[in-house]
Amino acid sequence: MEDCLFCKIVAGEIPGDIVLETEHTVAFRDLNAQAPTHVLVVPRDHYANAAELAAADPAVSAELVTAAAAVAAEAGYDDYRLVYNTGTGVGQSVFHTHLHLLAGRPMTWPPG
Repeated sequence: MEDCLFCKIVAGEIPGDIVLETEHTVAFRDLNAQAPTHVLVVPRDHYANAAELAAADPAVSAELVTAAAAVAAEAGYDDYRLVYNTGTGVGQSVFHTHLHLLAGRPMTWPPG
């Protein structure tokens, strides 16, 4: 998608603070961090949301979680939260699947 912010970060057209790259994923720090460690893990290919990605490519969907776990481990965290937002009603503002990895502070339940 030519106007997708995350596609541009993946392509290197826009700088991002990238912390991990795999064949199918890119992980970069969120500019609006909600925790000391707040990283977004995205597929290299464009899918609008988590459900679309899971339906089209379940292996890459699983790889997002694996990549997030690797980032958390590298940062020294055993405890972390993973969040997908799907749709504007729950806060999705960039319509390219992204998994939020949050760590480094206590998390409450329920969220939000």
